[in-house]
Amino acid sequence: MAISLIKKTKLVPNVDPRHRAWVEVNPDAIEANTKVVKNVLFKSCLLMAVVKADGYGHGAFTVAKAVLRGGAQSLGVATLQEGIDLRQSGIECPILVLGNLTNPEELGACIDWDLMPTLSGSKESSLCNQLAKQKNVKVRVHLKVDTGMTRLGCELNEAPALIHEIDNLSSLDLQGIYSHLALADGDLDETSAQVTAMQKQKFDNLISQLAKRSRSLCKHLANSAGTFLDDQLHYDMVRVGLALYGYSPINQERKDVELQPAISVKARITFVRDVAPGTGLSYGHKFITKVPMRIAVVGIGYADGVARSLSGKISVLVKGQFCPQVGSITMDQLLIDITNFPNIHVGEIVTLIGSDGKKAITASDWSRVIGSIPWEILCSFKYRLPRVLI
Repeated sequence: MAISLIKKTKLVPNVDPRHRAWVEVNPDAIEANTKVVKNVLFKSCLLMAVVKADGYGHGAFTVAKAVLRGGAQSLGVATLQEGIDLRQSGIECPILVLGNLTNPEELGACIDWDLMPTLSGSKESSLCNQLAKQKNVKVRVHLKVDTGMTRLGCELNEAPALIHEIDNLSSLDLQGIYSHLALADGDLDETSAQVTAMQKQKFDNLISQLAKRSRSLCKHLANSAGTFLDDQLHYDMVRVGLALYGYSPINQERKDVELQPAISVKARITFVRDVAPGTGLSYGHKFITKVPMRIAVVGIGYADGVARSLSGKISVLVKGQFCPQVGSITMDQLLIDITNFPNIHVGEIVTLIGSDGKKAITASDWSRVIGSIPWEILCSFKYRLPRVLI
């Protein structure tokens, strides 16, 4: 397996990044997932790859290169700094900042780095125009409207007037209008279907009100779930995040959608000990042995992103075998039961998420255990875990 290290990680020279715990990222899988997404779109529909939160923990620059190879035309980030980081890394494609930028410093930097800000109101529109005029540039912007997420975005009934106002600001170029789906993932029950249909109807009504003006705007509503759910949600562009990283946001399977998880989380066994019956393990002695056991210490913990709430609820893979995690997960280490596997020793690689032989553990497995979502699991692995490209 050829590996390279994502440069953001700092290590002592000559120390293998896989000496304790690490994350493996497969850019080829991300590129393949991007092509899968492109295949479900109309040829005229554009793909914006969402690479916020450091590419969902995969490394934003690594992901950006992979999705652009796979056919994405633009990128979406949550924060100004995320966009600047990509520009400093040499990414030149259009980048939309999905979060609100409200002060002159933020909007000024957004303009300087050729990023597209999202506008949600008259005040920031006017400020953005003023700054662009001072810099003698015309700034591409997108307007967000609220159709039911009740988060960012202008009120739906204010959108036509706001668009007219932006069109009359000489230094702004309104290129897109968008909203965000609230209930288009997980189990698609009757309620979620109704909410999604309601949001689509509101968005369609707005487009109708805009008449000819809407033709020159890039209209986008669908996230990963909406993209797979209904091609009537595609409009001119879709904004896809989770699916690019190998996970489907909806439980219903599509035969034309085969996604490959692009991340694995691994660590090494650092100590092995034999434990007598009646011995308490780890903090709080939440687990007490009932029989003689062989316990291995693994060099990874909740400071690395393995949530303490997973304690005693997951298994890991060692040499292709499932081994239960036991006792409380601590900041830097966790314990596994290797009683039935005498051939496991110090230095062995432990797979927490990923494949080992014919068996696999996914971020979705962890999220189901603790009542979370795979998005949160993927974004939780901290920077002290080196990102290794495979």
